[in-house]
Amino acid sequence: MRPRIRLRRLGATLLVLLALLLPLAADAASLRKGASGDEVVTLQKKLKQWGYYTGAVDGVFGSGTEKAVRLFQQKNNLAVDGVVGTKTAAALGMSLSSSAGGAQDASSDRSVRLLAACIYGESRGEPYKGQVAVGAVILNRVKSSKFPNSIAGVIYQ
Repeated sequence: MRPRIRLRRLGATLLVLLALLLPLAADAASLRKGASGDEVVTLQKKLKQWGYYTGAVDGVFGSGTEKAVRLFQQKNNLAVDGVVGTKTAAALGMSLSSSAGGAQDASSDRSVRLLAACIYGESRGEPYKGQVAVGAVILNRVKSSKFPNSIAGVIYQ
């Protein structure tokens, strides 16, 4: 493989990683399905106290907790996505640490690889700006309420 091609691929990969990690850092303070720990216990207690959650307070964000979060979001005119971000946490009277998310860290590595593969597959041979544009479209769709809220969801849609 020629050095110039290697540099292009490395540059594109680094750009993708930066583009992906910046939004994740901004949204790192969130709780979603798969998370576990003390913040999930607090979440479950609050939801149970207000009648949204009927399951056991076990500190694991499962489908029952997600259903309760969705119901809470719906009743409080919030974006109904089942994820406890800053707005939902504020409505619950909670503050989230930046390390919240549990299984999110493991899935973000897979998301980075998937995004890089998609950019390579869709725009190999294109100029650098074209590759950046492909990545930007995918990440903007993840943020939009009209599309799935995950990289995998957008790509496989």
